[in-house]
Amino acid sequence: MSFDAPLLVTFLAYLLLILYLGVKAYRRTHDLGDYILGGRKLGSLVTALSVGASDMSGWLLLGLPGAIYLAGISEIWIGIGLVIGAYFNWLFVAKPLRVFSQEANNSLTLPDYFENRFNDKSRILRVISAIVILIFFTFYTASGLVGGAILFENSFGLQYSTALLIGAFIIVAYTFVGGFLAVAWTDAIQALLMLAALLIAPLAVINWAGGADVVIQQMREVNSDSTSLFANVTFIGFVSLIAWGLGYVGQPHILARFMAAESPRKLESARRIAMSWMIIVLIGSVTTGLAGIAYFADEPLANPETVFIALSQTLFNPWIAGIITAAILSAIMSTIDSQLLVSSSVISEDFYRVFVRQDASQKELLLVSRIAVIVIALMALAIASDRESRVLDLVSYAWAGFGAAFGPVIVFSLFWRNMTALAAVAGMIIGAVTVVIWSNISGGIFELYEIVPGFLFASIAIVAISVLKPEKNEPTLAQYDDVKGLLVAS
Repeated sequence: MSFDAPLLVTFLAYLLLILYLGVKAYRRTHDLGDYILGGRKLGSLVTALSVGASDMSGWLLLGLPGAIYLAGISEIWIGIGLVIGAYFNWLFVAKPLRVFSQEANNSLTLPDYFENRFNDKSRILRVISAIVILIFFTFYTASGLVGGAILFENSFGLQYSTALLIGAFIIVAYTFVGGFLAVAWTDAIQALLMLAALLIAPLAVINWAGGADVVIQQMREVNSDSTSLFANVTFIGFVSLIAWGLGYVGQPHILARFMAAESPRKLESARRIAMSWMIIVLIGSVTTGLAGIAYFADEPLANPETVFIALSQTLFNPWIAGIITAAILSAIMSTIDSQLLVSSSVISEDFYRVFVRQDASQKELLLVSRIAVIVIALMALAIASDRESRVLDLVSYAWAGFGAAFGPVIVFSLFWRNMTALAAVAGMIIGAVTVVIWSNISGGIFELYEIVPGFLFASIAIVAISVLKPEKNEPTLAQYDDVKGLLVAS
């Protein structure tokens, strides 16, 4: 596919801005706490937009519009489930986790939090949770790299392998340099770009067609079920789509934003901003997919996940197309950078500092974190090198893995005083293993999204073990009571 100079110039200008922010953040990153959580100094606006951008990823501009374009509006139930899950995550998890993670020996990572929450001297909780993060984030990062490769391939006519390497280099570069602050600042900008792009594209199609009624009529002519909310949706399918919302309470890159907020009070205003942004962009994403059904009625797309890219490059002049291309890359980058950062922090904070060099200096830990970013990116590249990979499939697997392994543990750890370290270990292992096994079996009940049985079985294990042998360690119980007192006071 050919491209115009304005498209390239606009795109490069955006990339230079991102790299500038990375260098600026580098100058404000002095220790591992700054690199991992930005010194817990994020304000409401940056926290809200950063959570949204790191959450939605390329799935918002590639995966979801592609699913809608292929199947119709019935795929909207994924979005509805996510909105419900995100709201409850903000309402019930964000503030307690922010307070608990700081009071539990200033925990910087989720494995750190789990160990300190349960006073686990065996280090088993830290190791298992770190392994889960590295496994599923490798697949999650791969999904973003696939999305980036699709973008460069379709925008600039590059070979898939070349496009994959270029996208990976850009994302790794500013994450390597700037750490959490670079990620948070760029995520905020990316969230605004994504919002603008998802409002412009469907409106342009409606204007091209001569009105919303015309677009709907053309959609029905292409696919009579495209406007039906329940077309070809079975009970298992419906539950699977809604169940995506369960995943929010277990996503490390989202929970890290809660932990990094300047104060618990800031999270209340951040919740309102984040949910407003999320609802608007999901509506835009769904509408974009539906608009694509009408616009490409005569020449269907070979890859449904390119519908947003194709619309932007055929409807707009090269300058606007360049901005929208940057917005698509923004969505992809905003999640990959967070995932690389969380994964690298696990290696430096939860493995290297704990098991290799307990007296490592902050400078040494920073170096280990930055090297880890490169190593994890290379592993994700190996997975993403498969040209047939689909963004939605990879995201779905990783989302379920985190939701089932960490979701129940996070919820019970924040709200159940008697939960034990053994229960947390069992919950993580059972949740993760269930997702892996369930996703590799097809037919019948196994068509149910793997996050449902994973979350359920993990929760049962946590409750059963904690009831049979409740927490009796006095310091652990006292810490829990202290945090609850702080939450009431705040």
